[in-house]
This record gives sequence, structure tokens and C-alpha cells, in this order.
Amino acid sequence: MFAPGHLGELTRIVSFDLVDAALEAAGAVQSRVRLLPSRVVVYLLLAGALFTGIGYRQVWARLCAGLPGGVAVCPGSSALSQALRRVGVKPLRALFDLVRGPAAGAVRWRGLLVCAIDGTTLFVPDSAANVAGYGRHGGGHAQAGYPMLRLLAVVACGTRTVVDVVFGPFRVAETAYAPRLSGCLKPGMLLLADRNFTVTALIEQITGTGADLLFRAKLNRRVPAIAHLSDGSWLTRAGAATVRVIDAEIAVTCAGGPRRTERYRLITSLTDHYRYPAADLVTLYHQRWEIETSYFELKSTILGGRVLRARTPAGVAQEVYALLITYQALRTAIADTALAVTDFSPDRGSFTIALHTARDQLIHAATVLTTTTIDLIGTIGRAVLTDPLPPRRARTSPRIVKRAISKHRAKGDIDRNTYKTQISIHILPG
Repeated sequence: MFAPGHLGELTRIVSFDLVDAALEAAGAVQSRVRLLPSRVVVYLLLAGALFTGIGYRQVWARLCAGLPGGVAVCPGSSALSQALRRVGVKPLRALFDLVRGPAAGAVRWRGLLVCAIDGTTLFVPDSAANVAGYGRHGGGHAQAGYPMLRLLAVVACGTRTVVDVVFGPFRVAETAYAPRLSGCLKPGMLLLADRNFTVTALIEQITGTGADLLFRAKLNRRVPAIAHLSDGSWLTRAGAATVRVIDAEIAVTCAGGPRRTERYRLITSLTDHYRYPAADLVTLYHQRWEIETSYFELKSTILGGRVLRARTPAGVAQEVYALLITYQALRTAIADTALAVTDFSPDRGSFTIALHTARDQLIHAATVLTTTTIDLIGTIGRAVLTDPLPPRRARTSPRIVKRAISKHRAKGDIDRNTYKTQISIHILPG
């Protein structure tokens, strides 16, 4: 009965013990052993996040394909749907709480764990329940075809592992969701965010947790100086918090392309300008884009741009948690590989290779049970090491869709090329 409940090689990260603990914490352990035990249903949901383009019956077939002797039980769609509803959302939320957090060996900057916060949206099936629960983007005749949910996450830069997440109706703004993530912030963390999050109440709440922040601010924001510092930055007040303001002019010189200049204004709680020079903080802020890469891996690499499956808000929540748990397992596998290999960085591990290898290992039911020999790298790690990504390069690319949905050229005549760049930073005195 329990044999189909596995995740291939990723089972060693999302182990039987973790799933059973989550089920027990949620009070979702079956009272009798059914044809579809609760543990098996949880793994079915996680496997569904690896195979997003097919139905759960086909996912079940892949879970059973590599089992010795096969599995006699072949549940129908109705049985699988009833099992998913019986397990509910709570075990998936509890399991996510067990696996979330920065991976071991996460990169630190001057002793601080660098994280980023940002939001994104996911399309959900067009049902009356989902429309009522999440809402659509736009209004009148310009509404989106599918309802959308808004998801906000804190991601550890470098390993791109998820520290915590919150999601819900699209009509709720990112800044309204952000306070619900303050519980994951601790002293020794540095949080990066874009201009949307530079709200005084949020700055006060984040600094109150003991964590530090480095946020971009709008250039027209009033930040009167209460003290000027020798590196050109200055101190100001954001409610009850004392923060430091850095104005910088960033010149981007493209190899064989145009040159452009932008002005950035950063607000940080790191007020020691000797230990944290202004130019170093401006350079560090670029790490905020790590969370954009995480969302690309989640939405484009795993989902392939597809709409989620579930037609009810409860089913959507269950599916989103399964997606996040599976993403976390893949990122943890890459981070574990970097721990075992000294000259390998997590950001050089190809997420696409890890995903496809994990799919193959699930179909073969490989390494489900650990042996006496502990393999810290595993098949997924070896596949990632065989074809690593090149070292990080300074590049610039326009934030537009290169291949638009419309057959007509989108946004006019825009240079869509990606260029290697040289970046120079000039601090503007306050």
C-alpha cells in the first residue's frame, strides 16, 4: 500500500519521517490503512509538482513504474480526487514548515545571511470558486483570462532556497502580505527589496526583529539628513528606526552596445559606514535579482508557464505548497552538492538539469531507501556537476518578452540583445 509513496532520489530530502511528522501534526493520519494512505497521497502531490503537464493518474503511473513487481492498485480519477480532498491543505503546510529555510552552507556577506523579498503571481484554473477566492487582474473588458493568486517569498540569495512564503488573493497588495513574513527574520539576516517595500511601517517592523535591510527607495522620497557620513551617505529617520541613505550614480557600459546611466537611492539599517562602505552596499544590492531567478525556475522551468490544476482555493493552496516543497528539495540537492565539492558554487548548479534528473530518478524509483553508504552528492548532484553553469557574468538585458504572444512586434523597436557590461559606481554626497 505504501510502496508508491516516494519522490525518487529526492525522498532522502523529503523523507518518510518528515511526511509522517507533518501528517501527525496536522491530524491527517488515516484511521485505517486505505488503498491510498495519506503518506502516499502527499508524495503524489509532490510528484505532481515534478510532472506539471500531466494528470494525477499519469503521475501515479510514474510513481509505480520503477517499483519491483509493480503495483496492483490503479486508482481512478475520482478516487484520487477524493484522496486529495481527504488529506487537505494542513499536512502540506506543515511539511513546508519542516523543509523551508536557508540551506546549510548558505553564502554570507560579512557575516550576514543575504536574503531577498519580492512577490509574483500564478494563474489558477478559471472556476467560479477560484474567481471568488483569488480574483482576476484588470476590470471591465480588459480582465485576465484566468484568476490569479499573489505569492510573496523570502529567498536566501546564493542557494535560492525558500525561507518562508505567504500567498492569497491577487487583490491584496505585496506590502499588505509582507508583515506576515516578519516571523522568519532573525538577527544576522540582511533583507533586500525593491522600491515597492520601502514603507516606514515595514521598515520599523523588520528592524524590530533584529534583522537588517537594504531597500531601494524612490528618488522623490523625502529623507532629510540628521547626520552626514564621510563616505557620502547620511543618516535619517524612518519612523522609530534610524537608517542610512545612499545615493549612487551607476554607469553601465555595454560591450558593443549602448551606455546608460541610472541613479539609485538605497535605504539600509547598516549605519556603520566603516564596516559597510556605501559602494559595497550598492554592489551587493544586485543580489536582489536572485529571487527573480527563483521565480523563473518555479514558474517557467517547473510549471512551464502552465496554469495550476486545482479548481478550488483549498486545492490551489495544496498544490502551491507541493510546488514549493518540491522546489525546495531540488534547491537543497544542489546546495548539498556544493557542500560536498569545495570549488563548486550553488549558483553554478543548473536547476533544469536537476529537475530532469529528479524526474528520471522518480520514474526508476531510484535511491528511495538509503543504504549504509551515505552519498552526499547523489545522481542529481553528479548530473549537475557534469555540466555546470558558467561563472556569473555581468550582463544586462531588457525586461521585455522577446517572443510576444501577439504575432505583431511588441513594444516597438527595442534592442532585445543581451550585452556583457562593465559597471562603475559613483556615490553622490547627500
